[in-house]
Parts: sequence; C-alpha cells; structure tokens
Amino acid sequence: MAPGPNKHAAAYNPELPEPAESAGMKREVKLVDATLLVVGSMIGSGIFIVSADIIRNVGSSGWLLMVWLITGLMTLTAALSYGELSGMYPKAGGQYVYLKEAYNPLIGFLYGWSFFAVIQTGTIAAVGVAFAKFTAYFIPQVSEDLVLFSIGSFKLSPAQLLSIVLIVILTYINTKGVKGGKVLQTVITTAKLLSLFGLIVCGLLLMKPEVWEANWTNAWDLQKLMPDGSFESYTLVAGLGAIAASMVGSIFSSDSWNNVTFIAGEIVNPKRNIGLSLFLGTLIVTIIYVMANVMYLSVLPINEIATAEKDRVAVATAQAIFGPVGTALIAFMIMVSTFGCNNGLILAGARVYYTMAKDGLFFKQTAELNRHAVPGFALWIQCAMASVLCLSGRYGDLLDMISFVVVIFYVLTIAGIFILRAKRPDLERPYKAFGYPFLPALYILMGLSFCGLLIVYKPNFTWPGLIIVLIGLPLYYLSKGRKTAVE
Repeated sequence: MAPGPNKHAAAYNPELPEPAESAGMKREVKLVDATLLVVGSMIGSGIFIVSADIIRNVGSSGWLLMVWLITGLMTLTAALSYGELSGMYPKAGGQYVYLKEAYNPLIGFLYGWSFFAVIQTGTIAAVGVAFAKFTAYFIPQVSEDLVLFSIGSFKLSPAQLLSIVLIVILTYINTKGVKGGKVLQTVITTAKLLSLFGLIVCGLLLMKPEVWEANWTNAWDLQKLMPDGSFESYTLVAGLGAIAASMVGSIFSSDSWNNVTFIAGEIVNPKRNIGLSLFLGTLIVTIIYVMANVMYLSVLPINEIATAEKDRVAVATAQAIFGPVGTALIAFMIMVSTFGCNNGLILAGARVYYTMAKDGLFFKQTAELNRHAVPGFALWIQCAMASVLCLSGRYGDLLDMISFVVVIFYVLTIAGIFILRAKRPDLERPYKAFGYPFLPALYILMGLSFCGLLIVYKPNFTWPGLIIVLIGLPLYYLSKGRKTAVE
C-alpha cells in the first residue's frame, strides 16, 4: 500500500510490500551489471593523472603506494559498511535514504542538494571535459586551447562543447530505459578493465630494474619533492597534512563507488546483490589502482612521475613502454574510461533526485517515471546542471572544494550504522557491516582525521564546500514550506 503524502519520511520496512517509489521501476540490473557499474563509475581519468600530485607531496615510492592503500582500505571499509544499509533499505536513493533514516530529512536533503549542486554533476562535467581533452589527440579541432567564441571574460572552447554533447547523448540513452544504459556500461567497463590490465601487464613485463631499484632507495622518507628535484623534510604534523592533501586526488579517483545504491529499485535481489557488488567492485578497483602505481614505479623515476606534462603520468609511462604510439594508446584508453564512467554517473545520479522528489523535497516532475520506467525529468535536469558546470570552467575547483564534504557525508552515513542498530534493531539485516564495530569506527576515525587535516592545511578545500552545503538550509525549509502548503 502506497504511503500517504505525509508519510514519505517514514522508515522503510523490508518486510512490507515493494515501496511505491520503486514498484514502477524494472529490476533488470543483475550482480555482474551492478559490479561493473561500481567499477565503471569509479575508474575515470584520475588513476591516469593524480599520482603526479601525490608524489610531489609525499616524495617517495613507499608513501605513494601507502596513500593508495589507505584510500583503498577506507573505500573497502565504507563499501562493506554500506552493505548493511543497502540490505535494510533496498530502495532507490541510496545514501540520501540512509542519512534520512539514520538522522532526519534535513541531513538527507543537505546531502541530496550537495549531490545535485556539485558532487555528482561536477564529477560528470569534469569527466566529460577529460573525455574531450583526450579526444583532441585524435581530433585537434576539439582542443581546449581553441576558442569558438567569447563574450567578455567568458570563453567557450570546443572541448567544453564536446563534453556537453557527450553528456546529452548519454543522458538520452539512459532516458530510454535502464536496460540500454546497463548494456552500454557493461560493454564499456569490460573494455576498460581489459585495456587497464593490458597496460599494467606490459609495464611490469617491460620494467626497468635500475629505475625500480632507484625508486625504492629511501622509499619511506616522507618529504616534499620540490620543482628543482630537491627534497624538503616535513615535521610530523606537516607530514600528516601532506598525506591528507595527497589523498584528495586518490579519494576522488576512488569515489562514486556508492552509485550502485542509488539504483536499488532496479537491481535484481537488491538485499543480496548491492552489498556483494559494492565489495567486489571496490576490491577490483583497489587492486587495479595499486598495481597501476606499481607499474608506474617500475618504468619511471619518481621525479619523472612528479614532472609529467600536465600530470599525465599514464601518458609518460606509455611513451616509455611503447614509444610515440603510447600517447595515442593512453588517449584512447582514457576516452573509453571516461565515456563509461560518465554513463555510470548519469545512470545512477538521477535516482537520488527522484527519491527526494518523492519526499516532496525536489521539483515535483522529478518524482515521475517516463514510459521507459526511468526518471526522465531527473536525468535531464542533471544534464542541464552538469552542462552549466562544463561552461563555467570551474568544475575542477568545485570538485576540490567538495572533497571535504564528500568524506564528511560518508562519515555521517557510516556512523548511521551505529545509530540505526540502536534506533531500529527490529529491521532485517541481510548483511551486517564487516568487522563491526571496529572497521566502521576505523573509517570514521580516518575520515575525521582526513577532514581535520584538510581544515588546517588546505582550507581552500573546506570552507567553500561547507558554504555549498549550507546554501541547502534555506532551500530545505522553502521546500518543506511549499510541501506543507500543498498538503
């Protein structure tokens, strides 16, 4: 029985019939599809780029791998913890639903607002422009360095225009039903994994022993690598700040793993398959990311990793392995990678706005499914917002600013496991958080430490992100007031 209009925020009981907001959706996403959605949404362009900035901050091969391992541990821990939440609330909306149920609708809305304002749409924009940048290797006419037209300080490049075209095309595909988006995601992610594995294997087989040996000399000295190739030592506290600053890139490269929870209403046997796909997907990506960095270290000296042109470490590595053809090879790989990543982000993101609208906290039309049983209007407004961020040229800054907020919401969500065990002990839990209470508590501690260090050492990554979240406060009460007036 569908809940009345004043009961949208009521707790979901898995023992009751399928919720109305999920009943109209088609359950066509199987375990393999869900796992590949996790993998495909995580792997974009970050793994090909961010290791340059990490090595500049930590200055050694051991700490480069440690940053990726710490990030992988945090991601796996969070994914295993989300398995419990997804089993309790196997409905569209994912993290928004978990926060609403553990705390209150306001906290859920602040997450959903941040998700719409920059977390998801900003990521879609950034990945879209990355696709366009690497397309320019083959089609110079779409280079970001060209200007189609300008009005005052605003300039539109072919790369920005191509990124918008890509987002529109993928949005259109996903409005035609979850099956088409699912098939596209499965094919592209499979190709992405095969090409990444191929690059890693080739790099390790053709490793340079002298480079590897040199990179592991003083491998655990935590220090800043200066532009002239010299090193600058850290104090203990400054070293921790450098690790936190380095993890901004690795965390964003590992983010979006939770996108599969947003489409719970379309997953076959969600109580089982969401948790399992989270674990399998994040484990696969963690292994790939660590092995990719081992491969970089086996081919390039750390100073060449740090000084790679435009931070394109994978391009420099491929050139060292394959010669001039390496640039084209990596450019094509990143095109495939970003294409698949954006499809996964677009497919999953709209389900959050759809669920918010069901609670009366977003545009009314967003709560409607189209004739293909997908939230078409939600997909198009997501497309519009991402396109605006593409045009702004500031999407990269926005992503950096929101990194602090992303982890804060992850911490709040995982803390929700403790709250819900006390608040709703009666709910069925097909999965229970692995290592509870130790591993969830460890994630909370690591997440808070990361955010605290960013506040001190990278305030430009924190306050703007908090401002974006706080803008959601008046919007929430405005939406709530309109909902009350209607009722």
